[in-house]
Amino acid sequence: MSLDHTLAALADPTRRAILQRLSGGEARVTDVAARFPISLNSVSKHIRVLERAGLVRRRVAGREHLLTLDQRPLDEVAAWVEQTRAFWSKRLDALEALLVAEDDHDHKEQP
Repeated sequence: MSLDHTLAALADPTRRAILQRLSGGEARVTDVAARFPISLNSVSKHIRVLERAGLVRRRVAGREHLLTLDQRPLDEVAAWVEQTRAFWSKRLDALEALLVAEDDHDHKEQP
């Protein structure tokens, strides 16, 4: 389920841009929001999606809400992608070998 939430959160370009900003370090919500041509309320909704996915952590210091990137869900996505890539690479290599063998066999049978 967490992979689903992470991928859904990453599907939006605004949320990816927020994560890119946070990859440089902790930032105030207002500073993050200032970079976007949308309302603070809209940015806050995007941040909540990122928080639910575990990609962003919020720390409150007085009146300031500070955000940090949590890399762990991204690491889980990377591991899943690598597993999937390895699985399909093996399958496609086997298919290619089979097709080459069939092609070689067909060429040998032709007069």
